[in-house]
Order: sequence, then structure tokens, then C-alpha cells
Amino acid sequence: MSALLDELTAEVLQWGHTAVTAAARAELSRVRTALQSQKQAHVSPESIALSIRDQLTQTATPSLISVFNLTGVVLHSNLGRAQLAEAALQAITAVASHASNLEYDLEAGARGDRDHHIEAVICALTGAQAATVVNNNAAAVLLVLNTLALGKKVPVSRGELVEIGGSFRVPDIMNRSGSSLVEVGTTNRTHLKDYAEAIDDQTALLMRVHTSNYRIEGFTNIVSERALAALAKEHDIPFVVDMGCGNLIDLKAYGLPHEPTVQQTLSHGADLALFSADKLLGGPQAGLIVGRSDLIQSIKRNPLKRALRCDKMTLAALEATLRLYQNPEELTKTLPTLRLLTRTQNDVREQALRLLGPVAEALGKHYRVAIDDVNSQIGSGSLPVEVIPSAALSIRCENGADAPLRSLFEQLRTLPRPVIGRLSNGALLLDLRCLEPTDEDQFLEQIVELSP
Repeated sequence: MSALLDELTAEVLQWGHTAVTAAARAELSRVRTALQSQKQAHVSPESIALSIRDQLTQTATPSLISVFNLTGVVLHSNLGRAQLAEAALQAITAVASHASNLEYDLEAGARGDRDHHIEAVICALTGAQAATVVNNNAAAVLLVLNTLALGKKVPVSRGELVEIGGSFRVPDIMNRSGSSLVEVGTTNRTHLKDYAEAIDDQTALLMRVHTSNYRIEGFTNIVSERALAALAKEHDIPFVVDMGCGNLIDLKAYGLPHEPTVQQTLSHGADLALFSADKLLGGPQAGLIVGRSDLIQSIKRNPLKRALRCDKMTLAALEATLRLYQNPEELTKTLPTLRLLTRTQNDVREQALRLLGPVAEALGKHYRVAIDDVNSQIGSGSLPVEVIPSAALSIRCENGADAPLRSLFEQLRTLPRPVIGRLSNGALLLDLRCLEPTDEDQFLEQIVELSP
């Protein structure tokens, strides 16, 4: 042990005596067992020290790391969804590295409200009377129902009883909130009379759930937000819209498919709108609740609000992201989500042409690399049917074999900054829509170091 620690002096300085000693003991124990069982015939101090260094390096490597998202899904739920804007990153650093006025009113010199930091800007952008924020949109739904519908009934169309990623189901969250789901209509057709007939003195509110990750087409009918708002007002109950992804701009003006905005939903008569911050909005993970001031105040008094609140870094990033929307002319430059979604297919193809030769050379003669026209998806339950024309590097084995391609797919995932593509019809596709030009050099450096 003493000899090993002398050999590992640099490691002791880097990781500490306790960590290196523990790693050395573990490696010595492994070697003894291997020698006794004759699974290992020879051993040297150099090989033991090398194993200890590898173990220390592996232990010190963060589990949560940056990856290249070349799947073709811009807002990928498994890959972190929205990339934060530079302004949001700077805001996080500023409040995380110093004390902040998170819950301190600088003007009054007394305790403040952490929602104060985002309420004014979100109300200005949406036209809402008031706003509050929790840690995600599922929490927003839970909190609203627990506050306004505890022990009461909530009619929801059968066509809106969605399940999203991670087996999150609307009926389950309603049950946990303490409210009772009343299913109305059918999967494909729900009428205003279905809601009207379901309302009684135990009905707490009417709720519309945006079908973010699927669409029913054909012989269908849904009740408009205006009609539901009028029915709710007639019975003096709130009308709540779970918008899912949440959108603050006219996407068609940017050449993207239409998606309702929060402003439109509130103008249609919704008393509350609930939506995510880390999808189309392009911010950190959070759930926003906007709408009537009296309802927001009731929600903020719920003890669950404290359990579901956001920390200072999330609030800082959210405020910075929202302020970018105050300058819509620059939004495609300042907001990564919109920048990636609005890249033209020609722009992506030009990038593919730059990368084609170096990637083909790095992979060698056993692989054939070409450029394919593909379709990207927005992702994370946003516009589930619509796609965006894009371009990908398509990699195929020259002999048509599948096993080497799958091995390459796995090898790309083990790189220092893993490259995540997708296998499709005998090809490994690397959709370049989300490869920022500033990251091209790092991407190529890693590919060149591959030994497929």
C-alpha cells in the first residue's frame, strides 16, 4: 500500500488521500481474489496503479453530461429538452455564485415573494392578471386541481385523457390531487352538451387538456375554448386549460406549424392557463400558471406550493428567457430553441456537405456515408404530427451488414461527448439540425478518433 501511494502522489493531490487509499484497497482486494482463483496469472505495481487511476477517473466523471443530439428531435425529453439561452446561463451564474434577493423585497427591506421576479414579465407577455411558477407542468396541474377541486368533480373529455412520457397519465394526477375525474363524450367526439350534462353542484371547474403528443383525425369534434369558457361562466366555475408545451409567439410567422398561444387561450376566456417553460418556450424546466388574480392567490396559499416551488437558478433562467421575448425581432438569434427550429433545410445541407468528407474518411472503407433528406420533429409533446425538413449524414455498411452498424451506434454513445443518432431502415442517421456550427470542430475531432 505504501509503495502504491508513493506511485500515486499526483492522484492523492488531485482526489485526496482518503479516496485514493479506498481505491487502492479495492484494487488490491480484486487482484488477490483473481490470483487465488487463477483468473489472473501475473501482476505488477504498474498495472495495479493504472487500474487505480482508471477507477478514480471513472468515479470522478459526472453522470450528467453534455451530448450531441443528432436524433432529429429538437426538444428531446430524454436529452434535456430546451437548450438554455446565453442570457439564461449568465443569469444562473449571477445568482448561484452570490447571495440574492430571492425572497427579499429590496424596496421594503422585508421578506418578499419569489414569484415577484417573473410575474410582471409573464403578465406583460400573456395579458394575464397574475402568475405563479412551480417545478414543472405536471406540478402545475396537481396544484391547481388540489387547490380548486379538492373533493369535487372535474369533467374532462375522453379524447383528452392523455398519457405522456414516463407513464404520466392525466387520470392518475387528478386522483392524486384529490379531485374526481368525470369522463365526458367519446374518444373522437365530444360536444358542449356532454359537459353541460356532467355539471352539478359538486363540479369544481371545467378543464381542457391539450393533446400534446398525439392527434385524432377523421370523424371528430372538440368543443371550442370560447364555448367551454361561456359554459363555465354560466355555472360560475373556473375554466382551466392545460396547454402542455406552452407557446408565446405566432410560430407561423417564423415558417413553423401553428400552435395556439397562451395569449389566445386567455383571450378565449380561460380563467387559468398552465404550460411548460422547457418546451416551445425554450427555458428551464418549470410549470407556469397564469390567469385570474383571485385564483392565483388561492393557489399560492396552498401548502403544496412550497413543496413544488422553483429554486433561485430556475427562476433566474426563466426570467432571463422571458425577457428575450420582449425583443421578438432578435428571438431567432437569442433563443436556441427557435434558432434550431427555424434552420432551413439548405442551411443544414450545407453543414452536411462540410462534414461529409471528413466523416467518411474517419469511418473508413467499410462504411458508406451520404447525405439524406430527412424530417426533424419538434418533440416533447409539441406539434406531434408536423415535421421540419432537414438533412442527415446517413451511414451504411458497404456489405449491408447490420451488426457493425449497431456497434458503431453504440461506440458513438461512448465518446467523451456522446453522439446520439438514430437507426432507420438499415442506416445510422445523424440529423444535423441540432448541431450548432460552433460545435462542428469538437464533433469532428471525436469522429476522427474513432476506430470502427
